[in-house]
Formats: sequence, structure tokens, C-alpha cells
Amino acid sequence: MTEQQPISLSGSEAVDRAAEQWKESAHRNIPGLGDLPVVDDTANLREGPNLHDGLLALLPLVGVWRGTGQAIDDNGDAYSFGQQLIFAHDGENYLTYESRTWRIADNGEVAELGERETGFWRINLQDEIEVVAALSSGAVEIFYGNPMNERAWQLESASTMVTATGPAALGAGKRLYGLMPNNNLGWVDERLINGELTPRMSAELTRVIG
Repeated sequence: MTEQQPISLSGSEAVDRAAEQWKESAHRNIPGLGDLPVVDDTANLREGPNLHDGLLALLPLVGVWRGTGQAIDDNGDAYSFGQQLIFAHDGENYLTYESRTWRIADNGEVAELGERETGFWRINLQDEIEVVAALSSGAVEIFYGNPMNERAWQLESASTMVTATGPAALGAGKRLYGLMPNNNLGWVDERLINGELTPRMSAELTRVIG
């Protein structure tokens, strides 16, 4: 992912560009219960409340993404995994974030459920991104970062808290999310191991909703 200079777009221009790039998933959205006294979350910029103006730098992330990737477990063994990643909003100045993963066996079948993450992405007027993520393995992480350009976002972990039964070996991390030339979402998670950042997980995801 090559760093480029940010391109300033208005809200309507950004939505129009997203609509053009992801025509095939434009008619789908995440389900809502529909009986709350407040609006449901939406992962489709064409439905529900308008995206908060403060989130325009994160707008391309909104949607549901699915695909596969590669990872290294705590024993140093490589494995393949599937992933669903949801970025949604409710009109307020944050994105909700949910990741589900599952291990894939050599025959292509699902071997077992993997780690889950849930949290929130925020960005301030200085384009500083703040992410809070809770992991099903028993950890909570805070990431800070910045947009590299209008199609890429880089984060570094600033604080990690682990429960008594959580992943004791989870070191400081760095993440990069970016839209690839084919408009898929690629991301990589690196972790500090023996003083060196080492790739832990990476995936390429296709937008299926939004």
C-alpha cells in the first residue's frame, strides 16, 4: 500500500464515490430489530441515518467485509482463517466495529471458531484515530493512528490489558488497513516479538454489504 497525499472530498462526493465503487453490494444491509426507540445501526451509507460529518475520513470502511487470511498462532504455527468484518454507524460520531474469525482446515472446511473482536473507531478534527477493541480471548486494546491517505489507515497499540486467563503473550501491535486496487479491504496485524515487529494476522476481504 503506497502512501499518497490525502484528497479532500465533501460528504456527498465521498458517498457518491463509494456508491460507484461498490454497486453490487449496494442493495444489502445488516439486519435490525426495528423495534427500538432509537435508530438501528447501518452498514450501508444509502440507508439509515446520515454518516456523521466527523467520520468522512473513515467512510470507505463502512460495510460488511468477508474473506480469508493467514495467521501465526502462539506456537509459531501458520494457519488459514476466514473472517467477517463489520463497520457500522448510528449517526453518532463513531463507528462500531465487529470481527469474527474461524480457522480453515487443509481441506477448506471450517476447523473451529476463532477469535472475535468488538469495539469502536473514532477520529478527531486533527485526523487522529482512536480505537477501543475488546477481544474474546480476554484482552482490551487501545490503538491510536492516522489516515495515510483516503484509502489507508495505520494504527499502533498504546495500551493492552489482559485478564487472568487472557493471552499473556500478546505484545504491542501495529495494524494497517487499506483499500487495494481491486477495492478489496486488506489488513495486517503485526506484534512485537523479541523486540521485533512480526506479522501475526493478515487478510483480504471483499465488501458484501454496503
